Amino acid sequence: MEFTKMHGLGNDFIVVYGEQELPHNASELAVNLCHRFFGIGADGLVYILPSDVADFRMRIINSDGSEAEQCGNAIRCVAKYVYDHGYVTKDQITIETLGAGAQHVQLKVKDGNVDKVTVDMGEPVLDGVQIPTTLKANPIVNYPLEVEGQEFHFTAVSMGNPHCVIYVEDAASIDLGKWGPPLEVHPFFPKKVNVEFATVQDRNHVDMRVWERGAGPTLACGTGACATLVSSVLNGKTDRSAWISLKGGDLFIEWNEDDNHVYMTGPASVVYTGKIEV
Repeated sequence: MEFTKMHGLGNDFIVVYGEQELPHNASELAVNLCHRFFGIGADGLVYILPSDVADFRMRIINSDGSEAEQCGNAIRCVAKYVYDHGYVTKDQITIETLGAGAQHVQLKVKDGNVDKVTVDMGEPVLDGVQIPTTLKANPIVNYPLEVEGQEFHFTAVSMGNPHCVIYVEDAASIDLGKWGPPLEVHPFFPKKVNVEFATVQDRNHVDMRVWERGAGPTLACGTGACATLVSSVLNGKTDRSAWISLKGGDLFIEWNEDDNHVYMTGPASVVYTGKIEV
């Protein structure tokens, strides 16, 4: 199997192009190939496939073998891959995902290669049942949640996948290994949840750390950054556009008031290409 190792702010993926459909053993492949010691090592295995409704279709399998409906960092990597390899020559394309359908993507090209990518991430879902949670509220803002004797307050947002945003004094020092696992599987979230810990620096800057559903702690999460911006607006903490600083770098997120869509801008990078027997 030929692959390209890519990352968006350190959130890394094994990207595969050329398959017509998701392989039947994609889950097993993801577990084996994403292993940091016995495989290539990555947060997820990404397939770029043909689409009937967009220029390309993206399917992403997490390192634990589960499938993600959406991934903001992966979609930027896919956009860079298809342009840099000459599969498209235009700077505006569409990429289909499970969670958001055909998404519009704007490419910023520098010296013949994609430098930055802006993705229309669509409208945030705020209804508790649709996110999904077990709570019948719309929106769910600053709601109390108890886990292992500790009370948190969370705001729930779906960006095609479910997120739980929690504000803390210092996101950079939060113990993700302690709090991430029990929060991910909390009974409030029937399909589990991505957990973001956020610290607001000012109205245009938020620090965030993430525990990703199916992958654990990652250096960045694009949909998580979008959910954090939406949550921060709902809680009156930021303006409708802000820089979200993750461990791997910064993303610029805007929640447009006119169309209610969230737009994410950030980089994507190639690490190396290779072949592996599977």
